[in-house]
Amino acid sequence: MTTERPIRAGDLLHLTRAASVQFVRPIVVRVIRHLADRHTYHGWTWIEGYELDVRGEAVAKRELYVRREGLRWVTPGPPVPATRRPARRPRGAKLSV
Repeated sequence: MTTERPIRAGDLLHLTRAASVQFVRPIVVRVIRHLADRHTYHGWTWIEGYELDVRGEAVAKRELYVRREGLRWVTPGPPVPATRRPARRPRGAKLSV
C-alpha cells in the first residue's frame, strides 16, 4: 500500500521537468489549492498557486497540470526581510555637516 502526501494550501513545491516538460526552467510555487475534482490521466493532477521569485514573493498566479511523482516539497527557510528605501530628505532641507 502506498501513501501519497496530500497537496495542501500553503505547501511550497519545486517544479522541474520531473513534474512536467513545461518546466524547462524550474519554478517554486506556493499552493493555493489542489484542484482534485478535475479529471486527469492517472498520476497527474491540477494545482492552483502563486509562482514565487527568488525572494519568495508571488509574481504570477497559475493553474498547473503536473505529475504527482515529480512534485518536490520545499522546506521554507528563514523569512527574507523586506527591503526599504532610504528615507528621503524633505525638499529644501540642508545637510548638517
